[in-house]
Amino acid sequence: MRGRYVYAAVVAAALVAHFLVPEGFWDTVVQLGTCYLAALAIPLGLHGRGLTRAEQTPWWLFAGATALSSTGGIAVLSNVGELTGPDLSDYLYLSFYPMCAVALGIMIRQLNRRVSAAAAVEALIVTTGTGLLAWIYQIEPALHAGGEVFAERLTAIAYPIADMLLVALTVLMARTNGPEGGVAPRWIAGAFILYLIGDSAWVTVEHIHPEWSGDALTGRIIDGCYLLALSLLALAAWRPGVRAGETIGFRVSVPHFVLLSAAVMIAPAVLFAQTFDRQVTNGRAVAIGSTVMFALVIIRMGGLLRQSERTMRQVFELSRRDALTGLPNRRASTDELPRILDQARRDGLTLSVGMLDLDHFKDYNDRYGHPAGDRLLKEATAAWHAALRRSDVLARYGGEEFIVFLPGATLDEATHALDRLRPVTPHGQTFSAGIAAWDGTESPEDLIARADAALYTAKRSGRDQVCPAPAS
Repeated sequence: MRGRYVYAAVVAAALVAHFLVPEGFWDTVVQLGTCYLAALAIPLGLHGRGLTRAEQTPWWLFAGATALSSTGGIAVLSNVGELTGPDLSDYLYLSFYPMCAVALGIMIRQLNRRVSAAAAVEALIVTTGTGLLAWIYQIEPALHAGGEVFAERLTAIAYPIADMLLVALTVLMARTNGPEGGVAPRWIAGAFILYLIGDSAWVTVEHIHPEWSGDALTGRIIDGCYLLALSLLALAAWRPGVRAGETIGFRVSVPHFVLLSAAVMIAPAVLFAQTFDRQVTNGRAVAIGSTVMFALVIIRMGGLLRQSERTMRQVFELSRRDALTGLPNRRASTDELPRILDQARRDGLTLSVGMLDLDHFKDYNDRYGHPAGDRLLKEATAAWHAALRRSDVLARYGGEEFIVFLPGATLDEATHALDRLRPVTPHGQTFSAGIAAWDGTESPEDLIARADAALYTAKRSGRDQVCPAPAS
């Protein structure tokens, strides 16, 4: 823990020095020292964390990628080649991307063996938006560049493609990690976002506003993005635990909504900018990009609608189900009774309704405690449900009171059915019950009221009995 704070302090000092030290030898020392320190800090952060070899693998890949990318800076400073050509520095810089991509893939697999459809669609949306910018400002110009050998053009194309790969994997990791997941994946996502911001700024300076390339502050800001990105990646290693967070499903948080909205608005923004300049040169690419993104958004919306429907069904079922016993609750029973009465009227069948109440349940709770009372309710309802017919409906009416519908049962048959429940009541407990037979005309409320009145007659008569209600 202490080492992490020391490293963070050193990085903060190095970033301040990066902006204050004049360009030249010492500024180069600060930049390279910060990069190599990040590569060294990753294995130092892993030390003593108790990670398995498999859990350490992505971190060693991050460390190797950071070291190779830093060596690319030495290659440039040693005049081995220029950034625009396929020289040693390019190969070293480009090695950063596949190594980090493999590390992210391993980490995503450690977070969750199955990537959710929502995360995949979101990653495609963001990647398509950024890919449109890459195509317009890097890939297409490189494909049509004259006077360059094939290897040079291939190198120029490799950078934006590698960036898009990192974008997709970073979004996948962030969504797979979830809002309740580990801290390290969030730091890693922040590191790669900064790295991609640096790449985007470099593209802007080189291809869109070349007049900015001579500004010293612009170069320092771009380099600062890379330095801070690699340092955040190293800081994440000091808290390397990867654990699965909340299941993603199709929920959209505010940051994800903002990210998706920004990605979808890229195509209209490009078209607006080119229209403003009265020169729409990439209309076909914008149209294709817009079509793909809108199709992905529609898929995402469809997933949200399906998830919303499933959630509504689950909420509806939960609102009609007693959480303790698993039986239908009072709302479900009062909603179901009119349907049962209509069915009995159409079929010309009899119907009886019983009200059951456990005797002295409050005393049982006071003597044995509420957990024991809850167990009694669950065991009693399970035993009663097993003793009733499959066509009978048992529901919890409230507290220790229950209601049972017995389709096709006369008053005598229903009374005998409830009598059969008495010996299976667990823990030597008893219940009182009232039973009422439907006369074919009375309302559900009147029928329940008669059964309830019979229940209280049973309780006043000494409990532990089933009392039939007189005819209405």
